[in-house]
Amino acid sequence: MKNNYAVIMAGGVGSRFWPMSKASRPKQFIDILGTGESLIQQTFRRLSKVSPIENIFVVTNKDYKSLCSEQLPEMKSENILTEPCMRNTAPCIAYAAFKIYSQNPDANLIVAPSDHLITNEQEFIRVVKEGVSATAANDILLTIGILPNRPDTGYGYIQFDEAPLESNPHIKKVKTFTEKPDQELALQFLDSGDFLWNSGIFIWNAEKIIKSFKKHLPDIHDIFEEGKHSFNTKKESSYIDSAFPRCKNISIDYGIMENSENVYVLPADFGWSDLGTWGSLYTHQELDNNRNTVQGKNVLLYDSADNIIKFTDDKVVVLQALNGYIVVEDNNTLLICKKEDEQKIKQFVADVEKKKR
Repeated sequence: MKNNYAVIMAGGVGSRFWPMSKASRPKQFIDILGTGESLIQQTFRRLSKVSPIENIFVVTNKDYKSLCSEQLPEMKSENILTEPCMRNTAPCIAYAAFKIYSQNPDANLIVAPSDHLITNEQEFIRVVKEGVSATAANDILLTIGILPNRPDTGYGYIQFDEAPLESNPHIKKVKTFTEKPDQELALQFLDSGDFLWNSGIFIWNAEKIIKSFKKHLPDIHDIFEEGKHSFNTKKESSYIDSAFPRCKNISIDYGIMENSENVYVLPADFGWSDLGTWGSLYTHQELDNNRNTVQGKNVLLYDSADNIIKFTDDKVVVLQALNGYIVVEDNNTLLICKKEDEQKIKQFVADVEKKKR
């Protein structure tokens, strides 16, 4: 396990979970599930089962370094890699890959978002170990695909070929990546049986992903190649601060995965959700007899159903005749929004910022 490294991507703002998630404290640092752990703490603990703690890295925005240190006290300060600006997942992964490769050229990387829900951790660990074994022995880039149980239009999809990896029949060649489909297309994907949800969890050998950057994103490759001698020295931070803004804003999916020939997918089912919206949270919460999910000790409901309600325990809340709403209060900010209109929350946040200015 000494060659296993984990990279937690934790730079997002999570505005769709406003008002709980704000730029000053995004959703990955919040106990949004009411479990006693924030999402990044859950992710760290989960990955510590497949990688030594000293081999776990977080890549986050500079503004969130203190939050990471506060919530992950077991992590060495030098393992918190900070981005001076947001540049999507490709530069984030390139930074981590180059730094880790400079420490251990034989490193195998498990790359995961910081804010996903996984309910069957034992199965997750089994799947990741299977994936690491495959990527250590084969020249492949591996993504974990989730077996879909509904025609969800909020996820990207991966179509796989029936031809398996020679050394592992569970691992399939990727045929296509598809962005979030409409309802009709999502139904077709589900019926076909050869589509999986794109989890955004990747496994690969550090050397092989760096070679992929050189081939498909040479500009980003060259920026980190130029600074490789500064990694793990006192010059690293200043180099990243000057170099990172020069990286193009591009995702690893669009920049590498969709253009590489050696991309494979490992189908899995471990109770995954990307927790992208309040609605996705609703499907994983305990419901009362009227299909409400309620957090807050002093909330009273009358003639109300199908609601997502979240208040702090010190608030006394009475709701009557409310159906199909998101009602969330945090730090003197209150959101009341129809569940079916939750996609408008990003616009609400933009309008609030504009009004405050």
